[in-house]
Amino acid sequence: MRLYLTALKPTDSVTDGFLPAAEALGLEVTVLTDRPERHPYAVACDVRDPRALIDAVESLGRPDAIFTNSDHLQAETALAAAYFGLPGKDWRACVAAKNKFLMRRRLLEAGVEQVWSIRLAPGDPVPGRLPYPVVLKPREGVASEDVMLVERDLAGAVALVRKRRPGETLVVEEYLEGPLRTLETLGDASVTRVLGGFETTLGALPYFIEERLDWAPRDGTHEHVLAALGALGVGFGACHTEYVVTARGPRIVEVNYRVIGDNCDFLLGDVLGVPLFEWILRVHLGEAVPDIPEISSYGSAVSLVAGRAGTVKDAPGAETLVEGDVRLWHRPLRAVGDVISLTHTNRDYLGVVRAVGPSRAAVDAAVESYRAARPWVVE
Repeated sequence: MRLYLTALKPTDSVTDGFLPAAEALGLEVTVLTDRPERHPYAVACDVRDPRALIDAVESLGRPDAIFTNSDHLQAETALAAAYFGLPGKDWRACVAAKNKFLMRRRLLEAGVEQVWSIRLAPGDPVPGRLPYPVVLKPREGVASEDVMLVERDLAGAVALVRKRRPGETLVVEEYLEGPLRTLETLGDASVTRVLGGFETTLGALPYFIEERLDWAPRDGTHEHVLAALGALGVGFGACHTEYVVTARGPRIVEVNYRVIGDNCDFLLGDVLGVPLFEWILRVHLGEAVPDIPEISSYGSAVSLVAGRAGTVKDAPGAETLVEGDVRLWHRPLRAVGDVISLTHTNRDYLGVVRAVGPSRAAVDAAVESYRAARPWVVE
């Protein structure tokens, strides 16, 4: 069976997750990308253009599945899958999920929730009277880049972001106060199943850097999130949704129509004890999502965030450890000699430690012991 996987830059999820999963399933893989020199099994293609994508697939041979884990290629890949009559996501749902202003409009129109927001296209005037505090973000941004809490002077904040994003549309929306959570789902042609979720610990405002994710059991807030996903048409395939439990109830922050990232996809598979990447690919091959197993373990992913600009002088390498009942993995994202410039985004990560064990206390102790014994040094 033949899988076409569309990609931009290489990611851990693809290189260490989906490609080995495809090999385990016995699939013949072709990576369609605009950066063929950076991927295995690669063929050059303008993957941002669905017409070019369809043409490339047609010329290379009939597909059994067309799949992407890229934030930026979901709609294009969904259109290509639909052209060939293959299982895939609704391209309209992909567009609505990616475009944060459209997402707010769809949820409002469906009566699921009401969150105040406006869009600011290049050249649009900044409104003078606003219900501060507000959050400013790129309409189609990723990794918390240029997302900030603004308590006054929105015009100044917009001007600052426009220096880095001169041609992009921005979104201004109300600040949602409360615990930040995630919901991880996987759907097939008939049902959407909840895989689980995480509690997210953020760094200091006004920025929104995710510093830690901790496994959270299913609760009543998940029903609201599932209703929101249904209103957006999101269900098939993997989806990572972020939401805040406000005093008025759960409110969606963003819908990322792909599996959770920053090494938490591996953590999710570890906690569930299932071949998660294989499950996702099987759905795109037309198979059903298996029943979700009962969870008896606990997992955390701790991002090692640079506290200062400078040069990496010392760093632990990639490794896997077992400490008592806890399995722990360290994944470096930088290397000795790298120059660190603080961006106040997830790009400031030096590495990620993920751990799975019988309880939070056991996991916390293992993570703290590891960090104390193997510190990152930036000077």
